Amino acid sequence: MSGRENVEQPLPQHVVNSLPGNVHGQIAQVGSVHGGITFNYHASQSPDQVSRRPDQVPRPPHRFVNREWALAELDGVLADAEDVRGCPIGVFSGLPGIGKSAAARQWAHRHQERFPGGQFYVDFGALSGGAGGDVSEALAMCLRGLGVYDPYLPARLADRAALYRTLSADRRMLVVLDDVSQPAQVTALLPQGVGSAVLATSTWRLGELALDGATLLHLDVLDRDSSLELLAALCEQRRVDAEPDAAGELVGLCGGLPMALRLCAARLMTHRRLTIGALVDELADEQSRFARIAASAGREERTMAAALELVYRDLPDTAAKVYRILGCLPNQAFDTALTALVSGHSREAAQEALDTLEAASLLTGSEDGRYTVHGLVRLHARDMSRRLDPPGTEREVVRLASGHYRALALLADLAVRADRLRITEPTEVLGSGARDPESSGNGPFESSGNSRQDALDWLEAERGDILAVLRAAATFGFDRHTWQLTEAFTVLFLHHRHVADWRESLELGAAAANRDGQPAAEARLRSLLSRPLLDLGRDDEAREHLETADRLAVESGRIDLQASVQEFLGRYWDRHDPARAADAYRASLALNLQAGEGRGAALARYFLGCAQSVGGDHVAALAGLAEARAGLLARGDARMAARVLADLGRTKARRGDRAGAVTDLRQAVTDLRAEGASHYEARALEDLADLLDDPAETRDCLRRALAVYEEGGSPHAAEVLSRLTSG
Repeated sequence: MSGRENVEQPLPQHVVNSLPGNVHGQIAQVGSVHGGITFNYHASQSPDQVSRRPDQVPRPPHRFVNREWALAELDGVLADAEDVRGCPIGVFSGLPGIGKSAAARQWAHRHQERFPGGQFYVDFGALSGGAGGDVSEALAMCLRGLGVYDPYLPARLADRAALYRTLSADRRMLVVLDDVSQPAQVTALLPQGVGSAVLATSTWRLGELALDGATLLHLDVLDRDSSLELLAALCEQRRVDAEPDAAGELVGLCGGLPMALRLCAARLMTHRRLTIGALVDELADEQSRFARIAASAGREERTMAAALELVYRDLPDTAAKVYRILGCLPNQAFDTALTALVSGHSREAAQEALDTLEAASLLTGSEDGRYTVHGLVRLHARDMSRRLDPPGTEREVVRLASGHYRALALLADLAVRADRLRITEPTEVLGSGARDPESSGNGPFESSGNSRQDALDWLEAERGDILAVLRAAATFGFDRHTWQLTEAFTVLFLHHRHVADWRESLELGAAAANRDGQPAAEARLRSLLSRPLLDLGRDDEAREHLETADRLAVESGRIDLQASVQEFLGRYWDRHDPARAADAYRASLALNLQAGEGRGAALARYFLGCAQSVGGDHVAALAGLAEARAGLLARGDARMAARVLADLGRTKARRGDRAGAVTDLRQAVTDLRAEGASHYEARALEDLADLLDDPAETRDCLRRALAVYEEGGSPHAAEVLSRLTSG
């Protein structure tokens, strides 16, 4: 106490100076006091408080796996904090349930000895926000850990921050901040002590913290092996070993998301009679999958939905709407243009919304401008749309998306081969401003020096999403979109032999053309369908589709289509009756000449020459193949001309001209590789291997062919592998 004290008379004898109970801090007991009084005091710590080491960070979850790369990177950032000027900051970000908190707790648990001043923990998700209230309460929590009692906690945020800096200055401490949503929640809690560090977790990217020297570590989903390891650790290895295939399906349905895996494991452990296979069957239904990934503990239920809704509720209105609309997209990858189209926003507004969603870790952007969304996040977004958006929203999104891909795929088709037979009228899809199909390029694929390759690269990159859009369009009954998209999409498979995807897309398209009452389109797609079916060894099915296609082509009255179907029939008969194959090719040649289809006639001559070669008429075959090659080169079709060259080599080999055959096949391999015709390159490599004397070169040819077949999923891979392994 300081100041002036004017006491006029001693205290009466009956006054007792006592203070029962427990007292913390500075006190003063006085009687009558006169004059100005000034009290100077601070919140001191008792000896036991000073020696007590706070250890507030919860233990990591049971059976923590993986994340070693992130923990190791964090070691370099935080473990040697005394060598860093200022307070080092590490931030784990990622979508809800990815394991950010688990990773942070694991690192803190491993490095307790590095922070003798203690480990402090604040869960911002459990604090109420608003006007800095969460930061103020977080400071209060840390000050309590530093030994400050509630009566001496400053009321103002600034005073709490100042006291925190003072009391942390002499400590080497770790502060773990969970579920941060704003950079200020981190910067306000930076301790002053040398060697101290902060580790934060956030669904949001918090890129602004990089200005404060923070290291931002974005966590991705677990790979398949790590997912299986976690599942086995949680629900017993023997159960995973007993159902390995089902376990693999389960981790696939969970998408490598640790929280989803833990919730599924909890169900398996809670309901011991529930097998992994039975749980997979439950989750197979996409409509109910999201709701079934949950676990109950007493009256509390933990769900993926609850975790995602915490993030969703903080989204701005436009970003929230875009999030819901993206949940209705059948494809998981998309760009700004498609987002703007399906959401009804401008490109600028759509981009701003995508940036917000990426910052919230609800989607992931790539350098090529495309975004992807985790499968379970997409299901949550779709559920939110069904709850909040008008009825029919999902159907309208699919309509817009399928129309978008139909137009782009057609432009790609035109860029690859403008003079290819197609049933779709380009102006119907692209409008009256569509370019002449005979032009060399079209749309977004004509700006570079190689629009053809750009178009194929785009189709390859979008392959999975186009197939998903086709399935959705067929489901919602957009038959015109479905078969027209299928027809354009097939140009990819003529170059990249993904036979399973090609078969599925053509089956969807042919059925849609049938429902749409378009016999010409159905004939075209059924005849094309024979190609992947033959590759898969399903010859009987291929013949059935070809017979139907032949009938429909005649009904359509289109001579060029009838010529094409005859060509495909010849391809079938090549395997079963060479004489009938030659007849089919002659019919195709005559019809193409009647229709004025120069490229079609060259193709018919090519396949007729192949049939004649197999039939032993090598002279006629060589003449016909040479004429076909010249016609194709004249039309700028280098890819088909390379295929003809390969068959010229095969024909020479049958005649006994081994040197000529090797020369032609070598050149054909080079040309086919340059054209990206990998399937036909592989076939040429096999034939070349049969003619070579050098065993090392022979094995090299077979290995290259095997790689092509394996990538495309071709059954020929097994045959080539057998040749290699048999010596």
